[in-house]
Amino acid sequence: MTTAGSYGVLLVEDDPADALLIEGALAERGAGEFVQVGDGVAALEYLRHPHAVRPDLIVLDLNMPRMNGRELLGVLKADEDLRSIPVVVLTTSAAPDDIMGAYRQHASAYVTKPLDFEEFERAVQSIDAFYFDPNTKLPRR
Repeated sequence: MTTAGSYGVLLVEDDPADALLIEGALAERGAGEFVQVGDGVAALEYLRHPHAVRPDLIVLDLNMPRMNGRELLGVLKADEDLRSIPVVVLTTSAAPDDIMGAYRQHASAYVTKPLDFEEFERAVQSIDAFYFDPNTKLPRR
């Protein structure tokens, strides 16, 4: 259960080391309920379970076994009950086709996993700052 000021996250990530880093960075930023699954099939099983806590945010890797992130994103955004949950793609791929494909499928954001831990932590923190901090302002261009 999330507490006031906290939010629930479903992390769909098959790499245990990345999952720990993401969980730690999001926990520092106020994530309360944190559920991690290893692929798209497990994510759908969790989300469709009648007693599952609906996450406030889904953080999604693209490259996973069974059902990859692209397939899952398509299913989520086609599902009337799940499409309103913000989905942030957090992946190693910087391929233009992956980035444009994610936005075409209505991802809320696309973040490339940096290899440097400090950059990684800043990237993860920017996700929750944008979605959950009411004081965050969009940069003016």
